[in-house]
Amino acid sequence: MTDHAPASPISDDLAAAFQIDGWPVRGRLVRLGGAIDTILAAHAYPEPVAALLGEACALAALIGSSLKFDGRLLVQAQGDGAVRYVVADYGTDGTLRGYCRYDEAELAAASQGFARPGARTLLGKGVFVMTLDRGPDFERTQGITPIEGESLSLCAEHYFQQSEQVPTKVRLAVGEVQTEAGSQWRAGGAMIQIIAGDETRGSTEEVWDRTRALFGTLADDELIDPTISPETLLFRLFHEDGVRLEGARPLTAICRCSKDRIAGMLAAFDPAERADMVEDDGAIRVTCEYCAKVYEVTPDEVVAAQI
Repeated sequence: MTDHAPASPISDDLAAAFQIDGWPVRGRLVRLGGAIDTILAAHAYPEPVAALLGEACALAALIGSSLKFDGRLLVQAQGDGAVRYVVADYGTDGTLRGYCRYDEAELAAASQGFARPGARTLLGKGVFVMTLDRGPDFERTQGITPIEGESLSLCAEHYFQQSEQVPTKVRLAVGEVQTEAGSQWRAGGAMIQIIAGDETRGSTEEVWDRTRALFGTLADDELIDPTISPETLLFRLFHEDGVRLEGARPLTAICRCSKDRIAGMLAAFDPAERADMVEDDGAIRVTCEYCAKVYEVTPDEVVAAQI
């Protein structure tokens, strides 16, 4: 790619692959604007929690957008820290959602002395999990590794090294930027992986060392700056070698919750438990953990869902 290369028709809320000409390296790039702002603005998350969830969503889109089947990828981490659980749910149709569960008092204590506490500080001891869901006709497949390092980037790198033996580097960034409409959350992510050497290709270690060095110059503010296009970002990193963006696809914040799904979930409860959920006006109210939408369901609607 040169600085005169045609821009992708999608410039924001996208996931795309990139290729460095002639190099045995796979790369992916994610830029999130309105989509991540929708996800994070649905809850009044404290800044460290919002940043952690933003990283999880960017990571899920980075990895999930490379899948070759129709389904979902769930990226989650859970531990014994102030943040009990963080999950990002990516659909291969480009949909994205996520949420965090945390303890406010423990979060305040964990945040003391940190400008922004990282994943290990927030989550404590626990596990990093990636789950592939290919739909009802297939069993879910899951990979689990311990939480390693102070960031989800390091967790992902450790996962690929342990589970797939693929050398991987990941960068994730989340922050708020000022726009004409006010403050908006943004997130970005980039990932590179080396393709193993063979008799034809020879050793790829030297190329990998150079790629990692260039990749290491990528700054957080570049990943989330709305004025820097994906093409410009990649050109800054790899302009001497030629790089091109491929297969950019849009990302959208969409929650799959619905009144019918909620009624079906309630139908699985014991009747006595459901009776305790009924409020004075005769309705059961359930708040979606992902998008915070409140659903009102009557007992009759729950019964209908059982039929």
